[in-house]
Amino acid sequence: MRISNKAGIILLIVIFVMSLLMVACSSDEDTPKATPTSEAPATPTITVDPWTGNPTVQTIYGAAKGLEDESNTWVWKAIPFAKPPVGELRWKAPSAPEPWDGVREEVQFCSMCPQYDPLMGETVIGSEDCLYLNVWRPQSEETDLPVYFWIHGGGNSIGSANQTPTYYGSTLAKKSNMVFVSVNYRLGPFGWFTHPALRTGDTKDDSGNYGTLDLIKALEWIQENIEAFGGDPDKVIITGESAGAVNVLSLMLSPSAEGLFHRALVQSGMTVTNPVEAGEASSHNVLMTLLANDGTVAEQSDAEAYLKSMSDAEIETYLKSKTPDELLACYEQKGFGMVVFPEVLEDGTVIVADGASAFDTGAYPNKVPIIVGSNKEEQKMFMFMDPSFEGKDDLYQTVTSYGSALWKVNGVDDLARKLSDYSDQPDVYAYQFNWGAGWDTGTSPIPEPYDLKIGAAHSLDVPFFLGNYSFNVMMTDWVFTEENRPGREELGDAMMAYVAQFARTGNPNEPGSGLLDWKPWTNGEDEPKCILFDADLNDAKIEMSTVELTVSGVLEALKSEVSEPLYSQAFELLSSNWITSNLVEDSE
Repeated sequence: MRISNKAGIILLIVIFVMSLLMVACSSDEDTPKATPTSEAPATPTITVDPWTGNPTVQTIYGAAKGLEDESNTWVWKAIPFAKPPVGELRWKAPSAPEPWDGVREEVQFCSMCPQYDPLMGETVIGSEDCLYLNVWRPQSEETDLPVYFWIHGGGNSIGSANQTPTYYGSTLAKKSNMVFVSVNYRLGPFGWFTHPALRTGDTKDDSGNYGTLDLIKALEWIQENIEAFGGDPDKVIITGESAGAVNVLSLMLSPSAEGLFHRALVQSGMTVTNPVEAGEASSHNVLMTLLANDGTVAEQSDAEAYLKSMSDAEIETYLKSKTPDELLACYEQKGFGMVVFPEVLEDGTVIVADGASAFDTGAYPNKVPIIVGSNKEEQKMFMFMDPSFEGKDDLYQTVTSYGSALWKVNGVDDLARKLSDYSDQPDVYAYQFNWGAGWDTGTSPIPEPYDLKIGAAHSLDVPFFLGNYSFNVMMTDWVFTEENRPGREELGDAMMAYVAQFARTGNPNEPGSGLLDWKPWTNGEDEPKCILFDADLNDAKIEMSTVELTVSGVLEALKSEVSEPLYSQAFELLSSNWITSNLVEDSE
């Protein structure tokens, strides 16, 4: 079957990217401005009032009024959890927000942090004044509710807490009886950037991990204030998808985050950290590019000599004078507006010096019950728009299938296998999201041709975990249809129920729920490994699997199951793909 013609692919790209990466507001004017007190105290003296059912709540920084949304939940939009990181506060650890007088009542979400528009290429959108969070909770007087802390994805260089209605917390808060918090954090070179000239001697300021520190600051805000919203500060689950999942894992590696969360949910993540030296090399190249781009030097090759004439103070002033457009122009793009840069730096304070290797030794500081998972056809999100696959359906399906299996090795199986070996690590639960996949089974609840083109792609599990299937009308017609609504909603309700129970107890299994017992990952042949989430048009299909993947096993299967010349073509693409290339190289 021919999947689509070229025009259809282009249209699908536009619709799908708009669906997943759409931002709710993009101008600086959309960012709410707090009204600080005229003489704000260094340490807030306001006390938190416990939740009583009244949507006007008292935080330690001031009062905020919630709004009733369409799902009959309360929502508080754009609450500041840190001072705007602008001017001298750029590339500094976040500091507490200014207290405000009166009652803060926001009807708009805040601006996203500076980033390239995913659809407009070189257009930069967003504001550096972006460190705000949103809170949803049920309309009840109940207190001590678990807190679901959601970290958005986007390669740590695009996206926002409210980029799509799929990320709204209303459905999960209501169905799962939880407090839902979504957060913005600095992205790209604003979130992870280190240069010797910026160092002051303060270990957090000097870490380069400003995006990670923003998340930690938001978690500290939860500890200080969430009881005002009826949340339990001792039952915080950190969750995230894609780059958000990378950040969940980085928080497990952070001594600065100890005690701030108690469970973790990792959706389609990978273990990613980088040495500080990589960050320094990157910032040095950025600095030389800036000098050439603004005409300070005639050629970039002249920048090295010019830099030697600049003092650290001059370099700092120069870097902080540059606009987001000027800074982002120094970075290579890798698709959807995402830029290539070294993220999550192994500074030894915010992130342990061993970085992700700490998962190999057990020397990571935050051992909490964890769920890790991936989607069966992750790679289709990143390859379905590639025109080189036009008319090459077998190659497309082979590369995306085996490439997604390699993703599962790195993001799920290897990690679960390591963590489960440590006696002081609580239970590890794993999942694979299979809904929509149809290449190997011949059946999919998604209509043709999108069953084979999209399938169980990267990020498609997010609506199921959060209960929101609101991409847009065309996406709903293509993927989330009326015909597959009964099965997918039954599956989504089950997935939300598992996570809600996990947030409460550290175990996803609620006695008497009627759901399949989700067994923790157990090392050993034929032992339980991961739960499989799937559904047909009408019913959820959930089962346990004992299958465990390794890089060598996936590559051996590729060689034995795929004949030439398709094998060589697929292997070459996997060896050059930015997601799987390192895994393939390490196996050789």
